[in-house]
Amino acid sequence: MTATSRAFLEDLFFAAVRAADPYEAIRAHLPRRPKGRTVVIGAGKAAAIWLAAFERAWHHPLEGVVVARHGPIAQCQSIKVLQSAHPVPDAAGLAASQALISAVEGLNEDDLVIALISGGGSALLPSPPHGFSLADEIALNEALLASGAPISAMNVVRKHFSLIKGGRLAALAHPARVVSLIVSDVPGDHPAFVASGPTVPDESRSEEALRAIRDYRITLPQRVIDSITRDAAPMPSDPSFSSDEVHVIASARVSLEAAAQRARERGVDPLILSDCIEGEAKDIGRMHAALAREFSSRAARQRPMVLLSGGETTVTIGSGSYGKGGRNSELLLSAALDLQGTDGITALAADTDGIDGSENNAGAFCDGKTVARIRASGGDARSLLAGHDAWSAFHLAGDLFTPGPTGTNVNDFRAFLLE
Repeated sequence: MTATSRAFLEDLFFAAVRAADPYEAIRAHLPRRPKGRTVVIGAGKAAAIWLAAFERAWHHPLEGVVVARHGPIAQCQSIKVLQSAHPVPDAAGLAASQALISAVEGLNEDDLVIALISGGGSALLPSPPHGFSLADEIALNEALLASGAPISAMNVVRKHFSLIKGGRLAALAHPARVVSLIVSDVPGDHPAFVASGPTVPDESRSEEALRAIRDYRITLPQRVIDSITRDAAPMPSDPSFSSDEVHVIASARVSLEAAAQRARERGVDPLILSDCIEGEAKDIGRMHAALAREFSSRAARQRPMVLLSGGETTVTIGSGSYGKGGRNSELLLSAALDLQGTDGITALAADTDGIDGSENNAGAFCDGKTVARIRASGGDARSLLAGHDAWSAFHLAGDLFTPGPTGTNVNDFRAFLLE
């Protein structure tokens, strides 16, 4: 892996992240000032940075509260920033959910609620139905994460086991107008699936949640199943949502287009495969490796080429033990095994929020010699992949990508450079 190819891929990653710039995106979607109060609520891994951007763009009185994950956060002026745990909920999240509910209660038709929603909000806002505890929601969340279900299926289940998700928070704000500004981290950019849609209802019914539980073999207590069956989330046709607005202001598609444009500026031909690829991470990694080898072998290609894709893969842990890492590192380790021995292919897979899974890396780089570097440092790439320990593999190879938190989250970013 040359320093030049690695720097090129980093450049594309940061072009993708810049395309989801909070201030510019929010400034383009500012609602009109209300006669009454302006209440800002929000949740997600990027919540604090997007709130800081909103405070900068909005020149009128504000109040409210948003919820971000534990860790460093942007400095905000008017609005309180609470913090809770991700990916497994904690007691701080339970209190934060109640704070959001309290913030929107008692409003009238002259008031405006601005909802800043980004990926990660599902875990940050635990609010189990009446009669259930935080432990019940934690158990549900852990079962979903281990199931291998796509994010859309997981969030359908989550929205039917909550007092805040599935549009319920917006319904509580009625008759105030709710304007949701969504940073999408889900394939297809369906706003109701981001953070399980606390302010955005969708058409899915409890039957869909039960189907997902069955299809992905998610084992849950019968009382949880009964609750999902009984407590239906509100539908978009509910009059409570008649004056609301929903805007997806940043997404994977926009960011991939920005990366593609940056590649053209540097004399590399881009091909966007898709912005909504889902599936088991190790299988998607093999698919990307196969495509990279196919396009690399075409003699007619006159210039370097880069294959770009986005979406959100899954890692099915099952009941066995597992190591360190995340879906991007696992995807790339699987690709590295199929690319070993090849020349002229360098790849980067990373989460646009800067954190992939359990560690502080966004993802990793690989090329045809990555597996050999892992072996030279005493590791076995195939065994590490089987043990879901991709972080350790890339740590041994010296190929981790650690840009730090980016302040946005528009899903995963993958780039395979064919030189």
